[in-house]
Amino acid sequence: MAVAVRPTIGGFLRPFGCGWFIREFLLGHAPEGSAQIDPGKGSVQTDIFYHYKLALHRAYAEDAVAWENEDRVRAGKSIYSPHEYAERVEWHFNRIPYNLVKCRYHSFQRYFHWLKQLGWVERTGEEEPASMQEYCAQAPPRVYYRLSTKGIEAPDYEWSRPQLVLYPQLTLQYFRDKRKEHRYAKKAPTKKRARA
Repeated sequence: MAVAVRPTIGGFLRPFGCGWFIREFLLGHAPEGSAQIDPGKGSVQTDIFYHYKLALHRAYAEDAVAWENEDRVRAGKSIYSPHEYAERVEWHFNRIPYNLVKCRYHSFQRYFHWLKQLGWVERTGEEEPASMQEYCAQAPPRVYYRLSTKGIEAPDYEWSRPQLVLYPQLTLQYFRDKRKEHRYAKKAPTKKRARA
């Protein structure tokens, strides 16, 4: 019997987690085809976010080509050759709007702040001027961060939910209950409600 694949409450998962990407990126492993950095030098928070978004876009493009290949198999055609596959991935990648992926910079900042509070990332001491400082001298400089030994030793499950490590009193059930309290859409007006 075939079982429909659908998300539980909370929606579909991303192809890879934000915490995993940050850790792998700062270790210099160039996850998901992103840029490789020197782990000792670290990287700027905005650059990490930029590479995370591009990696998510590339994963979505690869998923789109995989769906196309499935359709080709169903239609009795051969799947894409490696060269055609790479061209199709690039074609989809170039057409994904930057804001299509739901990761927003403010959410990333909050996540990164939890990592700083846990002591998993630390400043390297290196800074560079931000482009914003050209017209606003009070703007903060670009600060480089690297993984601390505490962050390297932290297990995967803690990297996936640093908020639960930072605030152990908040359980997964707490977040489930909070989501149930939130109403995501207004009820449409009906004749019955309009008369009341």
